[in-house]
Amino acid sequence: MPECLFCKIISGDIPAKKAYDDDQILAFHDINPQAPVHILIIPKKHIPTVGNLEDPDYVVVGKMIKVAKTLAAENNITASGFRLVFNNNKDAGQVVFHLHLHLLGGRKFTWPPG
Repeated sequence: MPECLFCKIISGDIPAKKAYDDDQILAFHDINPQAPVHILIIPKKHIPTVGNLEDPDYVVVGKMIKVAKTLAAENNITASGFRLVFNNNKDAGQVVFHLHLHLLGGRKFTWPPG
């Protein structure tokens, strides 16, 4: 999707500080971090929302969570705790319509999130 911000990051047209990269997943540091550790984990396949997931995509979503676990350990936030968030559609706060998982940590979080 040429107009998608995250697709442009995947293609290298827009630079990002990468935290992880393989043939299916890209993870990079958020440019507007909401915590000391704030990494976005995205599939390289363009999937706009959770509602657009198809059966084969669930394997990639599972891999996104596995990557989050690895990145949490690499960033020393496993023991203290971290939050994983999928915002789905406008009312939930989704701004970029390319599926992405937020990994947030390095500070204490409150509930409900707001």
